[in-house]
Amino acid sequence: MKNQQVAIFNLTEVRALGDPRTLTGYAALFDTLSVDLWGFKEEIAPGAFAGSLKNDIRALWQHDTAQPLARTANSTLKLWEDSKGLAFEMVLPDTTLGRDAYTNVQSGLVDQMSFGFCILPDGEKWRTEEDNQIIRRLTNIDLREISPVTWAAYPATNVSARAAFGEPVIIPDWVRRGRADQPVDDLLAAEAARARQAEIRKRQRGTYKILTGV
Repeated sequence: MKNQQVAIFNLTEVRALGDPRTLTGYAALFDTLSVDLWGFKEEIAPGAFAGSLKNDIRALWQHDTAQPLARTANSTLKLWEDSKGLAFEMVLPDTTLGRDAYTNVQSGLVDQMSFGFCILPDGEKWRTEEDNQIIRRLTNIDLREISPVTWAAYPATNVSARAAFGEPVIIPDWVRRGRADQPVDDLLAAEAARARQAEIRKRQRGTYKILTGV
């Protein structure tokens, strides 16, 4: 089981529509930089979600697994990629949670989206921009859930959420040194970093199962 991370982006959106209570918008936008995360920023490549959209994906309230809103398995959640990003539509349950979620979005108290995911093999690419900004580009990810959230662009929340849901992200040394591509002499170091991440995943697997039931 891979460790789940939480992506936080500034420009996602969510809207409330009529009856039945429905939320619609974008859970993520392609080629849009996130807020700063541990010294780097993220962006999502078009098609990054394509391989996982056939899975049973949940919609949660504020990333809380105890507060489900919808899921693709029963068709209350629909997800698709378009030229802009990952679009969604969810029909909320006729429960206190569903009604409260709708009211909070309709009133504008909650108007941002986030998503939980795991990175698949070779699903990320690193680069350093001319201003020395480090960018991680997500190209192939396993989407687990989407969530309406209060602070989608708040840096402190980003760090604590990622620390709670997944492994620390190891920025490759060759990226930190500003190299445009990975030199041969760093391959062993990169392999060692992957081994450390694998060990972290192994240790956290039990905690992840307790949190998610998966």
